[in-house]
Amino acid sequence: MSVDDLPPSSASAVTPLGSSVIPIVNKLQDIFAQLGSQSTIALPQVAVVGSQSSGKSSVLEALVGRDFLPRGNDICTRRPLRLQLVQTKPSSDGGSDEEWGEFLHHDPVRRIYDFSEIRREIEAETNRVSGENKGVSDIPIGLKIFSPNVLDISLVDLPGITKVPVGDQPSDIEARIRTMILTYIKEPSCLILAVSPANTDLANSDALQIAGNADPDGHRTIGVITKLDIMDRGTDARNHLLGKTIPLRLGYVGVVNRSQEDILMNRSIKDALVAEEKFFRSRPVYSGLTDRLGVPQLAKKLNQVLVQHIKALLPSLKSRINNALFATAKEYESYGDITESRGGQGALLLSFITKYCEAYSSTLEGKSKEMSTSELSGGARILYIFQSVFVKSLEEVDPCEDLTADDIRTAIQNATGPRSALFVPDVPFEVLVRRQISRLLDPSLQCARFIFDELVKISHQCMMKELQRFPVLQKRMDEVIGNFLREGLEPSQAMIRDLIEMEMDYINTSHPNFIGGTKAVEQAMQTVKSSRIPHPVARPRDTVEPERTASSGSQIKTRSFLGRQANGIITDQAVPTAADAERPAPAGSTSWSGFSSIFRGSDGQAAAKNNLLNKPFSETTQEVYQNLSTIYLKEPPTILKSSETHSEQESVEIEITKLLLKSYYDIVRKNVEDLVPKAIMHFLVNYTKRELHNVFIEKLYRENLIEELLKEPDELAIKRKRTQETLRILQQANRTLDELPLEAESVERGYKIGSEAKHEELPGTRRSRTETNGNGRLHM
Repeated sequence: MSVDDLPPSSASAVTPLGSSVIPIVNKLQDIFAQLGSQSTIALPQVAVVGSQSSGKSSVLEALVGRDFLPRGNDICTRRPLRLQLVQTKPSSDGGSDEEWGEFLHHDPVRRIYDFSEIRREIEAETNRVSGENKGVSDIPIGLKIFSPNVLDISLVDLPGITKVPVGDQPSDIEARIRTMILTYIKEPSCLILAVSPANTDLANSDALQIAGNADPDGHRTIGVITKLDIMDRGTDARNHLLGKTIPLRLGYVGVVNRSQEDILMNRSIKDALVAEEKFFRSRPVYSGLTDRLGVPQLAKKLNQVLVQHIKALLPSLKSRINNALFATAKEYESYGDITESRGGQGALLLSFITKYCEAYSSTLEGKSKEMSTSELSGGARILYIFQSVFVKSLEEVDPCEDLTADDIRTAIQNATGPRSALFVPDVPFEVLVRRQISRLLDPSLQCARFIFDELVKISHQCMMKELQRFPVLQKRMDEVIGNFLREGLEPSQAMIRDLIEMEMDYINTSHPNFIGGTKAVEQAMQTVKSSRIPHPVARPRDTVEPERTASSGSQIKTRSFLGRQANGIITDQAVPTAADAERPAPAGSTSWSGFSSIFRGSDGQAAAKNNLLNKPFSETTQEVYQNLSTIYLKEPPTILKSSETHSEQESVEIEITKLLLKSYYDIVRKNVEDLVPKAIMHFLVNYTKRELHNVFIEKLYRENLIEELLKEPDELAIKRKRTQETLRILQQANRTLDELPLEAESVERGYKIGSEAKHEELPGTRRSRTETNGNGRLHM
């Protein structure tokens, strides 16, 4: 809707949208220009693109109404020029209205009323950055022009697309310029003013070609066709202006620029605009296209399109600025405030220590505000190590898994010494059970180490983000708690060693849970009987020959008294009894039963022995030692082992020992499972939680260390300053956005060539109507 569409009574009461929206966007551009290349907020603007010598500069000067841009045969625009046209109120006394320019790089900003000086400043600033030999740079120049003869428009004049490098330009100058142009026009917030000369084929227009890359649907592109006055005779640009050649949703505007001769003759833009109007009136082919012809219509169209474009982008613009403001404020908060006083630094250090210790305790107790829901953390991990790692591992250990029956039997025999014991001795049980108890030491110490590692991880997790600004303090705190945890690990490990040694030093067989001897014997007998398998032995060692089975009562008593074999072997060379001595020898045999059980000689030897019986004792003895050969024993091996076969009694003894081992090991294991976690919690976990704050105060809270600990790195100070400036700019931009009207329905109309110009249309033409669709897009 335009002002013409409103009733006369309300038209004067409505504030034109262009006079309120565009200046505020210009103000935002000034605000974000302070950030330079760091700004990430893309503001609505119009980018002017075209090939070299396409007439871009002439179009811009015509929009301003003054000569202020560099001129020449070669490339003139070598840096982007951010041009803001600001409409001022005309003077009330009818005098001449002032026009001036302001460069944003001037500090302080000063007004320049001489537009020739503005041109020289643009050239000087371009040479300062890009060099004096045709170099190109993407660093923009900011210029604001204030005049009552302009409409509020924000433009960016980009370097013209060139093909051949000149001067200091690199060989890929065309690619670089195209890349520079695309960085501006690819933003959805940027409108594209594509300038193409009428004396070349529009299908080969560089401006339309690069605009099509960034805006393939043509929703953001306005076509400008220049040099209509120098087209070949018999040709015209009517089809181009109607969009029949290359359609654009926002349409085309045709203009007539000043010729090079006009510029050399210092022909004013005012006169050029009058000549342009005369040209279009004299060309019947352009009748009915008044709303698409002339610089005044171009200015009006740009103003209207830009206003509607801004209106469509306002919600997203506000959202982006608010998001950037929130993120920057959060970043600045992470850097913290600067505290230079000694008292303030001490309070800050004490605050860090207190917060850290509170976070450490909260994590251990499960009261942390940042509790994880995806995995165990803090104290829950410690409990898991105690229950699911330590206790479970001990319960899976069989105390007899590394003890064979031969090991137990050998230990029993070694414990009896040279005698045969009546019952199972205590010594082998104690030796074996101590060896099994000692196996509990390593996993217990390893459990303490696991808990130590978890506490170190927790200490790292509790380091606040605020400490990142003080790397020295963060490093020292990490060192202090690391040393403190190691100091707590040592007494916990010492206590664990003492617990295991206590269990090994005193084997308490009176424990109520110990299985006891009687019950162990009963169970062992049952186990042996149920699993006993007869061994096929040719000649058992504890049997005698048939003729010697009738042993006397004293010999039976002797074997019964021994109760068990001597080292598992019962000898056959027993002392002959009286019955054996009196037993008659077999026929033809003269052997002496006392020696016949030891010496198994030949028949001749037996006869010799028999003859000796009839001789006196002294003669007999001498003759025996002279006639009998000497018997040599085999030397025992270096390593002696018991026999491989077990008697029933030995099997019972082995089974009893196993039962006693398992019973007492279970008692000790349960004690260890209970006491080791208690020792770790007391000496390591709870001790560090209770004393950590005091240790930090003792080690770090010292007057001669505070300044060193709270020293920030230089790069952090730079980041804080830059973030603070960004925050200030975003806050200023946010306040500026609050000045935008919530709803506006009118747009600027008209164009003034000078102070005496009036808002008139060309005779015989109709006023243009601009319609918008639901999303703020324009239909021309």
